[in-house]
Amino acid sequence: MIRFDQVSITYPGAEEPVLDDLTFTIAEGELCLLTGRTGTGKSTLLGAVNGLVPHFTGGHLDGEVTVDGIATSSRPPREFAHVVGVVGQDPLAGFVTDTVEEELAYGMEQLAVPPATMRKRVEETLDLLGIAELRRRPLRALSGGQQQRVAIGSVLTSHPRVLVLDEPTSALDPTAAEDVLAAVTRLVHDLGVTVLMAEHRMERVVQYADRLIYLPGDGSALLGDPADILRTSSIAPPIVELGRLAGWSPLPLSVRDARRVAGPLRDRLGGDRPTYRRISGAETLVARKLVVRYGDVVAVRGADLALHRGEITALMGRNGSGKSSLLWALHGAGPRQGGTVEVDGQDPKQLRRRESRKLVGLVPQTPSDLLYLESVADECAVADRESAAEPGTCRDLLDRIVPGLPDDRHPRDLSEGQRLSLALAIQLTAAPDVVLLDEPTRGLDYAAKSRLRTVIQELANDGRTVVVATHDVEFVAQLADRVVVMAEGEIVADGTTAEVVASSPAFAPQVAKILAPAEWLTVEAVRDALGADATSRDAAGGTADGSGVVGPGVSA
Repeated sequence: MIRFDQVSITYPGAEEPVLDDLTFTIAEGELCLLTGRTGTGKSTLLGAVNGLVPHFTGGHLDGEVTVDGIATSSRPPREFAHVVGVVGQDPLAGFVTDTVEEELAYGMEQLAVPPATMRKRVEETLDLLGIAELRRRPLRALSGGQQQRVAIGSVLTSHPRVLVLDEPTSALDPTAAEDVLAAVTRLVHDLGVTVLMAEHRMERVVQYADRLIYLPGDGSALLGDPADILRTSSIAPPIVELGRLAGWSPLPLSVRDARRVAGPLRDRLGGDRPTYRRISGAETLVARKLVVRYGDVVAVRGADLALHRGEITALMGRNGSGKSSLLWALHGAGPRQGGTVEVDGQDPKQLRRRESRKLVGLVPQTPSDLLYLESVADECAVADRESAAEPGTCRDLLDRIVPGLPDDRHPRDLSEGQRLSLALAIQLTAAPDVVLLDEPTRGLDYAAKSRLRTVIQELANDGRTVVVATHDVEFVAQLADRVVVMAEGEIVADGTTAEVVASSPAFAPQVAKILAPAEWLTVEAVRDALGADATSRDAAGGTADGSGVVGPGVSA
């Protein structure tokens, strides 16, 4: 169905091709997972499937890419719309109509599909994806998981033979992600659609993949059985790292399969139980009876929250539970119809911007919202000036997070991870006592998340208070001291990470599910408990993100 024949792609000004002499075939009805660190060419490979690379992006393509027997060089990308459906990371950014039904029909209108056929396909797609009850709902009123399914449906109505998905679960809570992946799997199994999916959170997807393409970063690609490639790859989900550690063969890719072979590992751990640190520092932020409304919708209902110095708190909950609204209310820049917020005895909402920045810093879900100048250097210079910091402070912070970012690069030309790093450096320039991060791991690979985790841990070690709103349960397990769970605007759980997530069906990390009922959360904690024996048996080496970084305060 998809064939790359000696394909090399080189962008203007680049000395080496980003993809070099790739030859492989993806068969009809396969779900193929594309992985690799940021910057290894995943987006380039996805774009080549429907001709956006190089027709739209520029650059030079040697070799030939064919889809359903048609060479992408033979016609413009728009003429592949009926063959290849593409869904990006942010479904809302791709919507062009107002309601679900209209969005499903829009693509067919552009292809001049007869009205009777359009109506039939809309109904079929609504039923296939389980969104019939949403047909007349406004797109902006849907949850993240619902928006993602509508985005997939909007390309399915054109009956493409190939579906290309770029980070389809990156903004979704675990339950919504499972719903989307179930819909995708149904397309593969029932309709024979060929799916090529790029996803950094491999732990969510790898169990569904028929084959895996791994881009190591030297222009080449490895394609094969997921378990075979992941046995030696530099990036792997926690379940694979645990399998390496335990010496399991073949490597299990699902929690169910891992639990079947985990008995000997549980025996080796014996009566050991991990302990996790509890923070008892002074209170830095206290919120009481917070209420946030948007029209008739109550986003936060009377929330009480106290945060402590040196504490890393994870804020979790399904899409639409009120996490972002709570962060903005704590920051002071967002709406707040009731309640009080005090940071070191002051309400940030009542202070001028320069003063409030020294109390609370917020990196929003879309960090590009904070970036409005022409270059990285300009952003850093303004951050230094507005924070009354020494010149070069922001640049130094940026180099600690992501070294070597060119000063003359436009912020809009940066990757998702680089934009996040720049926005974080800008906020940290003011040295705020409280740092709020909204979905900071979105679009980050395992190595980038490891660097971010190190930065956050250093902030906490320096006495800062950090709150991370995220759906990334593995990131939470490795980082957080405390977890607060929200539902329908209310705080419904608050405790240590182990207390809250270990037994949660939705928020438990893979290691906790495999080794339950013991409260093991990370591969690093298990490795430490096993000690030298683990080192000798872990032939692949490294941690789940290849970093060797151990989670906060974990011991056996």
